[in-house]
Amino acid sequence: MKYGDKIIKMEGVIVEVHDGCVAIDLKGRLGYLKVPMRMMITDYPLKVGQEVAWNMSFVEQLGPEVNDKYVSNLDIYNRRQAEARAKNEANN
Repeated sequence: MKYGDKIIKMEGVIVEVHDGCVAIDLKGRLGYLKVPMRMMITDYPLKVGQEVAWNMSFVEQLGPEVNDKYVSNLDIYNRRQAEARAKNEANN
């Protein structure tokens, strides 16, 4: 990494709780984040409205190369989603 690491405390509010993930609205109008349940550290049952916090740093691009496998998987996923939407619309 070219720059020194600066840890930033981020905070948010839980807005959705599912079996496999938790959705969080970031404070300060910074957006929305969905994280897998396995990443949550808690001693309490998760509920909508609870506040959460975590440490974060800046995202740094590692290089100019594109990972073709990820791009291909994303294209396949998007194509399947479009096909499923079209099929649902045709059935309705």
